[in-house]
Amino acid sequence: MVSIVTHLSRTRFVPHVAVLEKTGPYVDKLPRDVPLHELGSRRVRYALPGLVRLAWKLRPATVLSNIAELNIMLILARSLLPHGVRLLVRETILVSAWLAEEARLPRILGALYPRVYPRADGVICQCDAMMRDLEECFGVPRGKLVRIYNPVDFGFLRTMAEAGPSPYSGPRSGPHLLASGRLTFMKGFDLLLEAMSRVVREFPAADLTILGRGPLEGELKALAERLHLSDRVRFPGYQLNPYPWVKHADMFVLSSRYEGLPNVMLEALALGTPVVGTDCPGGVREILENCRLGRLAPGVDAHRLAETVIGALRADLRSQGAGGLDVFLDRFRLDRIVRQYEEALAGPSEP
Repeated sequence: MVSIVTHLSRTRFVPHVAVLEKTGPYVDKLPRDVPLHELGSRRVRYALPGLVRLAWKLRPATVLSNIAELNIMLILARSLLPHGVRLLVRETILVSAWLAEEARLPRILGALYPRVYPRADGVICQCDAMMRDLEECFGVPRGKLVRIYNPVDFGFLRTMAEAGPSPYSGPRSGPHLLASGRLTFMKGFDLLLEAMSRVVREFPAADLTILGRGPLEGELKALAERLHLSDRVRFPGYQLNPYPWVKHADMFVLSSRYEGLPNVMLEALALGTPVVGTDCPGGVREILENCRLGRLAPGVDAHRLAETVIGALRADLRSQGAGGLDVFLDRFRLDRIVRQYEEALAGPSEP
């Protein structure tokens, strides 16, 4: 969203950003001409009063909300907003999978979605799979749904990837596998570690790096130790510039149980790094279908993931060349995605 806000046309829009708290690595990346408003709440459930007050202060033409819990609250409370404000909500995950796997109060939320989401002026989805999910499982009218992919800033990625040397050094020659994301159940890093125990039997010099932090960090490190992988799996934590890791990896592996549209997979492809991803609910298949640099692991389990990684390493996808990759990724190009957001934010009344 920082990328979108940064590149929105200033002749058409005066963007403002509201956050729960002014913390985190993206605060300093927001353009200086974009006011950043702090809602003064650590929990989404308590943010609504501050957001309503801000809406009355700014009188925006459009409000775009990005968090599921806040989306629902805003739609239910839209009578508290200034008259005429358009309300767009953006989904970041496959809702049915999230409700089935991890959501708190799944029955209540499952009942709210079909009653609430159709009342938004528009629902932005990151992939076609998310659109189908909201329409078929929750009855959101097709006319309210719009698919806008996540953007890829090719120039920025490639500049950042060249900003540092290869981080892969040590006694092992590789192949070097990389995964990245918040260390949660959704991301399936436990499956990846189990798959890795099979991969190293075929490629004894292989190693795995998992970038990111999260609540399962301790459990994942303990699992790596139980699988006798401690000497070949490392957890460097969150990296402000992960792109040298991505560029110099022999393969990026996405082991998610469900997804929205994984940016990190798009970024790996943009840097010419071969990718293996699980065919999980969400947009992974949408990215990897017909991709010469990627392989899709059938299902979501450690054995199939291991088999697909081994097959992709044997095929040496990088050596086959990445010809036509920019054309393949053109649908995710930053300027194209920004134009689509501009159309959604402006609404149907602007010519």
